[in-house]
Amino acid sequence: MKILVTGGAGFIGRWIVKRLLDDGHDVWAMDDLSNGRRENIEEFKGHPGLKDFIEGDIKNVELLNKLFLNGFDICYHLAASINVQDSIDDPRTTFENDVTGTFNVLEQCKKYNTKIVFMSTCMVYDRANDETGITEIHPVKPASPYAGSKIAGENMVLSYWYAYGMPAVVVRPFNTYGPFQKTGGEGGVIAIFIKNALASADLGIYGSGEQTRDFLYVEDCASFVVQCGYNDAVNGEIVNAGLGQDVTINELAKLIAKDNIKIKHLPHIHPQSEIMKLLCNSTKANKLLGWQPKYDLETGIAKTTDWIKNNANLI
Repeated sequence: MKILVTGGAGFIGRWIVKRLLDDGHDVWAMDDLSNGRRENIEEFKGHPGLKDFIEGDIKNVELLNKLFLNGFDICYHLAASINVQDSIDDPRTTFENDVTGTFNVLEQCKKYNTKIVFMSTCMVYDRANDETGITEIHPVKPASPYAGSKIAGENMVLSYWYAYGMPAVVVRPFNTYGPFQKTGGEGGVIAIFIKNALASADLGIYGSGEQTRDFLYVEDCASFVVQCGYNDAVNGEIVNAGLGQDVTINELAKLIAKDNIKIKHLPHIHPQSEIMKLLCNSTKANKLLGWQPKYDLETGIAKTTDWIKNNANLI
């Protein structure tokens, strides 16, 4: 197939590009490099399946018009502003990238009947205490402009399925980590903890540390997202993916630091947008796709640690 990956030089985008190339497809990767990095896809340079890397912005309609002349079968749409605090400080940029940009991509997909796989986030969910995990029918809550923009993007994507019959699926992976994730900034808590632990630096935890997260290793995430593009059973659906186990940030820090003295608690930077419990129920992904994660947390952390040790130039 001919496949476009927006945000293809990002952390997860890079792994999706790799999986698609391994599966023998022709792949175009697009990224404005505001968050992604050329180095993430450097190893694919010269690969016969990587037809082009386009440094460009999904808000550039003229560029999208030219790009979609390639007649894509699937568009994995990952390009977005993803930082919660940035969205609170500058909601306009997040809205324009995550809503207007998504609309631009949708219009192209409609023109060519290209299936869209829209990358959303577990951060759209409301607080939960259910020990069976969050399913796709759990209430959503736009607790930040980032979450609000993602919910808006989801609704636009699904509206094209209902209004035009355009194949579309919304994916909500839980907290994804692994090689090629940045060791600074939002969402990279495992990568940040590992880097600091290797440097014998303190591990800073925002708030009480009792908030829990369900961590999904990036190769499992990429496998899930790619399969959502291949499989018509998920068209018109919202689908979660996670490990199915949550851990408190305090427990995570102890697992990585192996030295409680190095763990420090800091004032929370956006307590109003914190979700205290995130535990994924992936029953739907298993039922519709036959998907389940292969890597447990300990194995994923070990693989990520090895990568960070050996790739200081990329972090």
